[in-house]
Amino acid sequence: MNEMLARNLGGKPIVGIDGTDFGTLYTITMDPKSGALCDLVVDTHSRSLSAAIRSDDDGRLRIPVSRVETVNDQIVIRSAD
Repeated sequence: MNEMLARNLGGKPIVGIDGTDFGTLYTITMDPKSGALCDLVVDTHSRSLSAAIRSDDDGRLRIPVSRVETVNDQIVIRSAD
C-alpha cells in the first residue's frame, strides 16, 4: 500500500462509489489509545445527506474510515454495510 501523509488529505473531495458528492474532508478522528483511525469528518455541501449518515454538532458528516475504498485525487467511499 502506498503511503500518504495526512496533511495531504485535508480538503479532498469525498464521493460515493455511485458518484454521490458528500463534501470535502475536514479532518480524521482517531482512537488515542490504539491509534486506529475512526471517522472522516466531512464538510458537506448538502443537508439532505445528513439524514443518511450521522453528523456531529457542527453539522459535519462522520463517515467511518472502514468505508473508504480508494484515496487519490478524491476519497471514494462505499455504501453503508
